[in-house]
Amino acid sequence: MKVLLINGSPHEKGTTYMALKKAADTLEGLGFEAEIFHVEKLGTICMDCRVCKKKGNNRCAFDDSVNRALEKAESADGFIFGTPVHFASASGLMTAFMDRAFYAGGGLFSHKPAAAVSCARRAGTTATMDQMNKYMTINQMPIVSSQYWNMVYGAVAEDAPKDEEGMQTMETLAKNMAWILSCIEAGKKAGIHPPAPEPAVRTNFIR
Repeated sequence: MKVLLINGSPHEKGTTYMALKKAADTLEGLGFEAEIFHVEKLGTICMDCRVCKKKGNNRCAFDDSVNRALEKAESADGFIFGTPVHFASASGLMTAFMDRAFYAGGGLFSHKPAAAVSCARRAGTTATMDQMNKYMTINQMPIVSSQYWNMVYGAVAEDAPKDEEGMQTMETLAKNMAWILSCIEAGKKAGIHPPAPEPAVRTNFIR
């Protein structure tokens, strides 16, 4: 089984990478495949052009790093989304990525376990996690937790390993991800599958 770890930091090998690498190394030690994917510079934000919905191919109309990630998402069983904190929110890069990836390729994520990881020098981590978790919960993805909120502190990459609690949290997160994936796999073998989707019902607030 494979876990895809998305690095939404402008710095490919910064603090966010170090947090994700700790989780990836732990997963690999448990016999799981783990790949860290760095979101490269995007050409655009989501334009709400809805071309992806018309084509129905789980790809964005703008062909860049989003589509590269969606290609990998097809074979992934679980996800960990990592982002630095910028103004108490996910990075602009990660926000644009999540908007486009989940709008165009939501079907590739549905019912697969996921976790959000936030990294900061000081504050804004929990607000960022709240933002990130909303993408997952609207897409019926089981949220994987740890012994503490999934956050690592450090201004630069070299700081991350010094946050011993943060590193332990990443290790526990990876172990919990492995456990949940194993439970899902056992359920599938026993004939247990995700529930069929319900027909969409939309509330009209205009009266």
